[in-house]
Amino acid sequence: MAWTTQLLKKVLFWDVKSKKHRNEDYDGGRTTLSSIPSGSPTMEGIKHVVSTARAAYNRGKSRPLEFRIQQLKALERMINEKKEEFSVALKKDLRKNDYAVDVFEIAGILNETSLAITKLPEWTAPEYVSKSIMTLMDTVYIHREPLGVVLIIGAWNYPLALIIQPLIGAIAAGNAVVLKPSEVSENTARLLGELLPQYLDKDLYPVINGGVEETTEVLKQQFDHILYTGSTNVGRIVMEAAAKHLTPVTLELGGKSPCYIDGDCDLDVACRIMQEEIFGPLLPIVTVNSTEEAIDFINKRDKPLALYVFSHNKKLIQRIIAETSSGGVTANDCLVHYIIDTLPFGGVGKSGIGAYHGKFSFETFSHRRACVLKSLGMEKANSIRYAPATDSKRKWTLWLMKKSKGYRKMHLFTFALLGVLVAILMQFYRV
Repeated sequence: MAWTTQLLKKVLFWDVKSKKHRNEDYDGGRTTLSSIPSGSPTMEGIKHVVSTARAAYNRGKSRPLEFRIQQLKALERMINEKKEEFSVALKKDLRKNDYAVDVFEIAGILNETSLAITKLPEWTAPEYVSKSIMTLMDTVYIHREPLGVVLIIGAWNYPLALIIQPLIGAIAAGNAVVLKPSEVSENTARLLGELLPQYLDKDLYPVINGGVEETTEVLKQQFDHILYTGSTNVGRIVMEAAAKHLTPVTLELGGKSPCYIDGDCDLDVACRIMQEEIFGPLLPIVTVNSTEEAIDFINKRDKPLALYVFSHNKKLIQRIIAETSSGGVTANDCLVHYIIDTLPFGGVGKSGIGAYHGKFSFETFSHRRACVLKSLGMEKANSIRYAPATDSKRKWTLWLMKKSKGYRKMHLFTFALLGVLVAILMQFYRV
C-alpha cells in the first residue's frame, strides 16, 4: 500500500525560515509526502505541534473548568453542524449507511459529550475519603488532576467514534490532546483535520494525519498518556515506544470475539445481530458438544475484547461469564455493551489494557492525587510520632491509626474524643 498524507489546515503547514505555522488553506489533499523531498520539514513540524500543545498545557490553558466545558460544547456543536459532512466521509471510506453512522458513530459522541458537560463539576470536585482516628481533624481527599499532553490514535473501522469519544474524556480531564486518525479511513481523517481546528483550540488539540512514517515520528515524542485502538501487533509497537518515556497506555486491541450459541436460543436473532460485529464476509463456525467444551475452547485462546452468548438459559449465561474472561460481555445481542456510557469499554490480556467511555474516560485521563491537609495547631498531638521512639508511643500511634467500624456514629462525638485524646497526650508528655 502506498502511504500518502495530506498536510493539515493551520496545523502542519510549517515555514522553515520563520519556524512558525503558516495559516494557509487546506489544499484538498494535493500535497502528499511523496511529493516532499527527503529531510522535509514535516517531521520537524510534528515535533513543533507536540511542543506547542505542551506549551499551551503548561500555561494552564486547558485546566479551568469553564474552559473544558466550553471546548466540549464546541465539540458537540461541530458534530451537530457537520453531521452531513461526516456521513458523506464515512460512506466514502466504509460504505456506512445513515443508520450505522447515527447509531454507532454519532450517538455515542453526543451522549458522552452531554454527560461530560453535565457531570464535570461533580467529577472534578474533591472526593473526600474515610479517615483514621489520627486524621479525624484533617482534610483528606482525592484531587483529580490532568495527566498533561496525551496522544489518541484512532482506528479505521469506527474512524469518528473511536477517536472523538476518548477525546471527550481527555478534554474533560483538562489535558492537551494530539489526535492521530487512521489513515485507512482517509476521508474521515481529512475532515477531522479540517474541522477540529475550526471548533477547538488549535494549539491544545491538534490533528496529525499520515501513515506509518508520521505515526512513527509521533510516537518518538514524549506524552503523558497514549490511547491506541487497533491491532495487537501495532499495539506492541505503541507500548514499546511508550515504555521509552515510561508513558502509561490504554490499548484497545480487539481480536477474535467468540460467540456461544446455545441450542436453546433464537437462532435468527443470533445470526442477524452477528452481521453487525464481523468486519468481513465470512463468519467461522465451530461446533461443540457441550457448554464445557465451549468454555474450554474460549479459555485456551487469548482473552477477547468481547464475548457473546445467545441463550434463553440465564444460569448458563451466568456460568459462561463466571468461567471465562473477556473485556466485556453481551448476552442475546452484540455490541450493546459498547454503546452504554455507564459501562467501561476495554480489553483484558492481549485484547487490551485499560478502559474508557463516560466517566471512565475522565478517570483514564486523570491522575488521582492523594491530599492530606493538616493544621499546625494540632502539632502537639502529632508529636507522639517523633523520636525518641518508645513502646508507649508505638502503642498510641497504632491505636490512632485504626479505623473504627462504627465510624459514622463516632463522627458525632469526634470533637469530644479528640479533646480527651489531646488531654491524655499532653498528660503523657508531662510524665
